[in-house]
Order: sequence, then structure tokens, then C-alpha cells
Amino acid sequence: MSTTPWEIVAVLTGVGFLVLAVRENPWCWLFGGVSTLIFAILFWNAGLYMQSSLQVYYVGVAVYGWWHWRRGSDSGGQAPIRTWPWSRHLIAMALIISLGLLNGYLLTRQTTSQWPYLDALTTWGGVVTTWMAAQKILENWLYWLVVNFAAILLYVGNDLPLTAGLYTVYFVLALFGYQRWNKSYRKPSA
Repeated sequence: MSTTPWEIVAVLTGVGFLVLAVRENPWCWLFGGVSTLIFAILFWNAGLYMQSSLQVYYVGVAVYGWWHWRRGSDSGGQAPIRTWPWSRHLIAMALIISLGLLNGYLLTRQTTSQWPYLDALTTWGGVVTTWMAAQKILENWLYWLVVNFAAILLYVGNDLPLTAGLYTVYFVLALFGYQRWNKSYRKPSA
């Protein structure tokens, strides 16, 4: 599959999403919604059925994220960054791995999906991590490092070079996102 103008638009709006998310700007969710709508079609055409389904989920979370971030906190300000206890992270990781393996197995048996286990694991990782981002959970950025690295391998293996490049940018920006959100989280309330 060669690069298309639609892939270019999806990549550019995807970068816009992440840059704005790092800055805690609610407009990130609009950019994310546009990017994911385009990627849903591109991934379906590339035989990445779980990635395509993930994009549909991302559109729904973009609506929720927009609402949650704009709604703010109970005091009417910006929604606060929070953290999860280790027990919740263990549950999240067990959920991602178990659903990913089960889904990967089903994809091998019932579809012509390319890279079924990697497709499924990155999809379920994206589901959990996007929910964490919409909830402004600090550790979402650490999850994104793993998910984005796996996605780079998936997209390189499926001849989607611009999309692999986008996820490389996502990987780097996740480092900055974690640093920035961590600094904001640790800053004393005024």
C-alpha cells in the first residue's frame, strides 16, 4: 500500500492531536476525531481489522474527552491530572494482555488479519490507554510508550510508512507528555 493524501491528512491531524494533548488543550480531541475517522478506513483497507475498529472507539472517546476536559473539575477549572494505584495498573495490564491474546487467537481462526496478535494487543492497549488519557491519568503516557512502539512494528510490517512515522513521533511526544503532565501534577495547587 503506498502513501495516499488521506494518510497524510490523518498523520497531520494525528500530530495535532498529540501536541495539543501534551499541552492539556481540549481541542486535541477534535483533531483526534478527524484523524481517527480517516485511519479507520485506511486500516480496514490494509487488513488491520482491529486497528480499524480501534479508530471507531477513538472517535467515541474523542467526544467524551472533549466533554470531560472542557467540563473541568468540581471547582469549575480545568480537569485535574490524577494517578492510579498499582492495583489498578495490574488490572489494566492483565485486561490488555488477556483480551489481546484471546482476540488475536480469534483473528487467526476467523479472518485474514495481518499480524493478528500484534494487531489485537495494540488495539486493546489503545482502548485502555485512550480511556486513561480522557480521564487525565498521568500514567497514560507510559502505556503509550509501549503501545506506540508495538504499533510502529505493526505499521512498518504492513507497508504504512507515514503511519509508522506518526507513531514514532507519538512515541517521542509521549516522553514529553509524561514529563509535562508529571510537572503539572506535582505543582502545588494555588
